Amino acid sequence: MENLVIVFAKNPELGKCKTRLAKSIGDENALEVYKTLIRHTAKTIGNTSVSRAVFYSEELQNRDLWDDALFQKQVQSKGHLGEKMQAAFAWGFAQGYAKICIVGSDLPMLETSDIVKAFQHLEHKDLVFGPANDGGYYLMGMSGFHKNAFLKKAWSTETVLQKTLEDLEGLSLAFLETKTDIDTLEDLAKHPEYHRYIPAHMLRHLSKDL
Repeated sequence: MENLVIVFAKNPELGKCKTRLAKSIGDENALEVYKTLIRHTAKTIGNTSVSRAVFYSEELQNRDLWDDALFQKQVQSKGHLGEKMQAAFAWGFAQGYAKICIVGSDLPMLETSDIVKAFQHLEHKDLVFGPANDGGYYLMGMSGFHKNAFLKKAWSTETVLQKTLEDLEGLSLAFLETKTDIDTLEDLAKHPEYHRYIPAHMLRHLSKDL
């Protein structure tokens, strides 16, 4: 049976993505940042040899930044993030996939090798995580369905990974390299290729701290 990567992505609409970032650089720049992140994620995952699916936050889109020939397309279920992920994993296992990873779409340092390593870990581990610097995770992978990973908790907080690991006691786990996703102006400033989206006066101020 094949392996599957599921990407969770927001529909790239003005005022509806990277809202924390938009408070500092504006809605239009935040949208362009997110489109750039989508292009990177789509290319990175497109280079893998596994099956791929993108789960949109709002509605399906065709002929967009996610190549119709490479990505199956679905819409995320209703509910909190845990419920959305649980439904996505359940969908994937119901399709007959043996191992599944879910990744986010806002990680500029995501590499194809991260996906390869995740599935290598799942050859002999129950779950694999890619920890994020903010206390969450940018990737979760499973070699079988483990509902405890989605128990109610304070999603999108600095305790998400810690609480998730507590809920998975007794299962075998593996971890990828810790990475930083882009949620804030400070995150963005750490990546020179994104500096064009930061107003000049803000960039001058941030450069003093970098």
